Amino acid sequence: MSETGDGADSGGGATAEGAAKRPRTARGLRTQRAILDAAAVEFSEHGFYAASISGITRRAGVALGSFYTWFDSKDAVFRALVRDMSDQVRDHVAPAIRAAPDQIAAERAGLEQFLQFVRGHKEIYRIIDEAEFVDAESFRLHYSTTADRIRERLQAAAARGELIEEVGEVHAWAIMGMNVFLGLRFGVWAEDRPTEAIADQVAAMLARGLARRG
Repeated sequence: MSETGDGADSGGGATAEGAAKRPRTARGLRTQRAILDAAAVEFSEHGFYAASISGITRRAGVALGSFYTWFDSKDAVFRALVRDMSDQVRDHVAPAIRAAPDQIAAERAGLEQFLQFVRGHKEIYRIIDEAEFVDAESFRLHYSTTADRIRERLQAAAARGELIEEVGEVHAWAIMGMNVFLGLRFGVWAEDRPTEAIADQVAAMLARGLARRG
């Protein structure tokens, strides 16, 4: 992927998903970040079809030309936003997962950090859910890459002797699905229970179901 200088279009600089061009200056990064943040609000409030590029640029405080420097269309900024939100979740939970002393603790820490992220970014649910109908490839990629990361760390833990040997894709998708709906209930719909308590209960359940015995 070729990079783009601030204010210049690379022509063929779109990502493989055709979503965004990569800035190579601090100013360009700030502009693209402002557009993505504004798009998150615009799409969350109005949905994809009623949202507009002009609404995004007004929220971002940038000119229409600046939008087209980094994104080719409303579809492109939406695809970029789905990927960006997925990356934000990953980056938010990864340090806690890495710092955990064992895999059950890592899954607990990951869930707690995810719930905290959702409480501050409730719009992620509407945007990701809408992606199923706006851009099915982005929707599927969001969940499949997340599940792959979970599967890889579970299998690495199994290789270390921490988890049952047969742990794999089914377990990864089950954990991801559980986390998604816990985020919906305790992050989007209500914040009526401490994230620590939720994570503790789930960790206890995982320990009984996945930890190697004896």
